[in-house]
Amino acid sequence: MEIDTLQKIICTSLCAQVRVTERSDGYFFVDTPFEFPDGDHYSIYLKFLGTGGLRITDRGTTFMRLSYLNDLTRFKDGTRGRLLDEVMAGSGVTHSDGEFHADVAGDQLGEGLVRFGQAITRIHDLSFLNRTRIASTFYEDLREEVQRIAGPETEVIEHYAVPGVPNAESYPVDLCVSGKHAPLYIFGVPDQGKARVATIILQYLRMQTAHEPKDERFNSLVVFQNQSQIPSKDVSRLTNAATMTVDTLEARDDLRYKMEHGLH
Repeated sequence: MEIDTLQKIICTSLCAQVRVTERSDGYFFVDTPFEFPDGDHYSIYLKFLGTGGLRITDRGTTFMRLSYLNDLTRFKDGTRGRLLDEVMAGSGVTHSDGEFHADVAGDQLGEGLVRFGQAITRIHDLSFLNRTRIASTFYEDLREEVQRIAGPETEVIEHYAVPGVPNAESYPVDLCVSGKHAPLYIFGVPDQGKARVATIILQYLRMQTAHEPKDERFNSLVVFQNQSQIPSKDVSRLTNAATMTVDTLEARDDLRYKMEHGLH
């Protein structure tokens, strides 16, 4: 089979899967093979621009889908925000008022549709950072949630070195929040390695502060990314070393309750 024949077969097959429907509001709906994991097809629309060319847009449907399982404010900053900016910059897509769109010349429509579909796929995949929360976003989300619970007027100190403790820089606290009587030291634990490190740090700090009055010693709170994925022996040792634990960051009510208890 010659390459020209192959190309014609591929083009015919792909074109057969794309249908354009004119709508009464001036947009054209483009039905493509692109679909989300649940089987729904991407919502892609076209509109002729008064200056020439066409606008490819999702009309806000991608962000709407993301909002079902995500706090959209988290896509503005941190790792998610940076990744979103990279996706848009690399695909020529612009975002405004919840809508993703790209303006293309008429003879670039085919390429533009493919690039736009790729961009929507990558943007939607950012939502999986909530489910397979990588370490960077886990710590960012923990920091944001702790600050939200503590309130804007309360300082949350990251990578805290406890004053008066020998070699304190080698035993840092992820987050420190000042309490009514004693500070609350919070540790994020995304994996087995951090579980062991947090155990060592807590045991060391407890030993170094044992001479302080009982009601002035620190309280500690460990927040797991997913406690069930960490070996039980490591969980047991860490639980014994910590004052309180929360088995997942998703348990926000539990986190709030234990933070409030540890700060008073």
